[in-house]
Amino acid sequence: MGGTSECEYREKLTKMSGKLSKREKDVREAFAKIEKMKVEASKKSEEMRRSVEHDLDKIERDITKSKDLAPESKKKLRSEIVVLKRAINQECTELKTQISKTLIPARAEQLD
Repeated sequence: MGGTSECEYREKLTKMSGKLSKREKDVREAFAKIEKMKVEASKKSEEMRRSVEHDLDKIERDITKSKDLAPESKKKLRSEIVVLKRAINQECTELKTQISKTLIPARAEQLD
């Protein structure tokens, strides 16, 4: 009777193990790409914050140097700059939080 030999079962198990290893490698590579994208998104967020703060600092210096603006106008403009800087910092913090939370729910589902 032509039953399956132990050698044939071992070959099937070896092939299955190879497929499993390849899939695991593919998943790890996908996670590495995601992590790289998260790092890039964080860098862009930080660059945006620095660029805007630099521009606001320049505007603030120009306001201070301006001889055409009344002291009250300078004060109002500086106040608006402070509000804008706070808003920028808050937005960047929210972006960083959103970036760091990416995929956390998916990981929790895998544990179930």
